[in-house]
Parts: sequence; structure tokens; C-alpha cells
Amino acid sequence: MPYSVVRAGHAELLVRDLAVSRRFYEGVLGFVVTEEREGRLFLRGVEERHHHSLVLTESEVPMLGHLAFLVAENDDLDAIATYFQALGCDVHFVEEGEEPGQGRALRVQDPFGFPLEFYAEMLPAECMLQKYHLHKGAGVRRLDHFNCFVSDLASCEAMWSEGFGFRVTEYVETDEDPRVKKAVWLQRKGNVHDIALMEGKGPRLHHIGFWMDDMGSIIRACDILGGAEMHAHIERGPGRHGISNAFFLYLRDPDGHRIELYTSDYLTVDPDHQPIRWSATDPRRQTLWGHQTPESWWRDGTTVMDWERCVPVELRGVTDVRAAGYIK
Repeated sequence: MPYSVVRAGHAELLVRDLAVSRRFYEGVLGFVVTEEREGRLFLRGVEERHHHSLVLTESEVPMLGHLAFLVAENDDLDAIATYFQALGCDVHFVEEGEEPGQGRALRVQDPFGFPLEFYAEMLPAECMLQKYHLHKGAGVRRLDHFNCFVSDLASCEAMWSEGFGFRVTEYVETDEDPRVKKAVWLQRKGNVHDIALMEGKGPRLHHIGFWMDDMGSIIRACDILGGAEMHAHIERGPGRHGISNAFFLYLRDPDGHRIELYTSDYLTVDPDHQPIRWSATDPRRQTLWGHQTPESWWRDGTTVMDWERCVPVELRGVTDVRAAGYIK
């Protein structure tokens, strides 16, 4: 294919109160503030070397602003625009600096309703990894992945795998013939995933995953939340996934957006890596230890923004993940 996606790049979340969100993301989770301007906050993890991996934008309605992917070359943007135009999608280029810190970018509402952005260049920022004396809160390291609810899983998987060269690492499938996939994990950067797709009412963002140093750093995050009497922000975990083998913690931010703190998955760089299949009836796929997952984790998600109208995209397709057969 005439373009190369490198990895998940950044995400924009629309929040109601920027000051409240800043206290959560900077003070509790330990993000570094790169820049603040006109109701927007640009954040990065302590390991990251680009201007931002998370944008918080003040808005009356909380939703996902966009998901962005880093590509290898600027010319890739034009080739990706041609790909989406062939799918019947309207595309829009934004010039360097229109999103602070970022070069020229392509924006598109994909066929499944998600607001996507692709970019090749972003201003460098100081890596704070070894400035331990300046770390705050839980000390989030870097962006790892996105997870989304989609109403047409097979078609959406095909776009990412056949259209963009993402490789499936793990998947959930029914046992009855004909077997049907209910969730897939896809990667470009050589770990378990840059994006995961789960069948359900969509388009919605399920969560954004951020990498942590180790299990101890995730437990420290729990201690910080508990000590600050913010324990209600903990939705699920800590625990270990069967899928990905990662140690995890799921949080809800002040607007209900779901954030995962994530560590200790595995490499998938070998070209002969074979996808791992999980039965939809195996409880260990979500928590290796077999613990029950809260109903809110299966049910709730963040609506996504229509680029043109700046309103939530209408939901469609499967109305409930239980009805979809993903859990039983």
C-alpha cells in the first residue's frame, strides 16, 4: 500500500471543565502539560518526545473529538485521502499549526462514524523520563492504544487490516458454527495493539490506554486515588488480562471518559506471529484470574464527534453488547 501508519498518535477528549480535568490528568495521573491555549490543554506522558498525546478541549458536551495516527511521510496523507475518497468519505486537510504543535494533517469521518486524523510531523518536546524529581502523581509514561465499540466489526476490521496493514494479534470468537468474531486487537508498532474493536453500539470510544512502568506504578495510582478520596474514579481492577497478558486499571475521568493504565503486554514484531483465539465464553479472556467485570465496563462508552457539525454522531447497529453475544 502507498502509505505507512506508524502507531496510535494522540486523542482529543471534549470535557466540560478544563480546570477540573487538568487536576485529574496532571495532578493525579501525572501527565505533563506542554501547552494551554483558548480552552484547550495539550498533554504528554513523561516518556513522550512529541508535543502531545492527549488534547483536552472545553465543551458543553463531553465526547471524543478525534483519534489520531502517526504516519511515516507527509506524502502518505495524500494517499490516505485518496483511499477514503474511494470509500465515499469526505476528507479535509488542515495546515501546519492549526492543531498546535502538529504539522499538516488529514481529517476524515470514517465509514463507521469515527473522527480520524492522520499526521506525519509534530514538534518535539522534552522527554521527562529521567527527571524523576519532577514527576507528579502516577507518572503516566506514554500513549499505547485506543479501544472502540463498532456496530459492523467485520467491515471495520477489514478497513484497518486490509486498508492500513494492521496485523491482528488476538481475537474473541463464538464457538458455534459459523464462528463469528466479537472483538479484535490490531497493531502496527509491534506490541499487542494500537487499536482494538469490540462489537457493540457504535461508533463509541471505549477507552484510551496509556502505558505505565510496571505493576507497582499501577498500584501506586490506586493508592493516590484512595488517599485523595477519589476512589470512585476506579471502575475496574487492578488485574491481569488474559487477552494481551497486560496488567491493567480502568478509571473514569471527571466527565466519564474511560482511561486504562496498562503495562506488561508482549512483543509481536516477528512476522510469523499467529493471532491468538479466545472463546467468547472464556471468562479468563478479560481477567485471567476469572474475576467478574462490572456491567458499566461492557455498557458505557464515549460518543464521538461529527467533524462538520461538532455534535455527537448518531449511534447505530447492535444495541447491546450482551445481545451481540460478546459476553454470556
